[in-house]
Amino acid sequence: MMGRITLLTLLFVLISSVAYAQFDEPDIQKVDRSERATFEQRFSDINWTGQGLYNPTTIDRIPTIELRSRLQAVFGDPTQGIGDLINQRNYRPGKAVQFEYWFIIDGEIPMMILDLDGPFENGLVYVGASRYIDYMPQVKRTLNRKLMGVGGDLAPYTDYFYSPERDQWYKIEYKDGEFSREAINRPTFN
Repeated sequence: MMGRITLLTLLFVLISSVAYAQFDEPDIQKVDRSERATFEQRFSDINWTGQGLYNPTTIDRIPTIELRSRLQAVFGDPTQGIGDLINQRNYRPGKAVQFEYWFIIDGEIPMMILDLDGPFENGLVYVGASRYIDYMPQVKRTLNRKLMGVGGDLAPYTDYFYSPERDQWYKIEYKDGEFSREAINRPTFN
């Protein structure tokens, strides 16, 4: 009888621990520009998917131009932008992005956030490792809380975007409390 009570107590503690862990806030660490090669090498065998992140949150209804400012306030500069991609041998205009933020969740789960169509849409594109698909809604809820957190901070930024559909370059900024999207000639990237 005593052994059964101990076993039941142990099972209850384990089940409670697992249930509690499902609601822990994930640790989200941004990958810096200088860490891209290490990230790509470490996660070269990952099957990427956008599945599991479709549960709509507040950030899915906000213009991407504003979300970029919120990401800047919380995480700093993006991991890469179009200036990092444009001069690569395998670059194609259809791969144009304004920004990409790469993350490592809880020290082991890779994830990326990028714009859908530069400054012309709402929301973000979320890409994660398919084997962690069940964990992604919690990660998205945490991102939503961070980006929409107390004060809803906005930070200044300047990005560039090429729209193949419009055959046009844009300079996108949040500066002095104003968002702008200016058509420009192709900028020079180092």
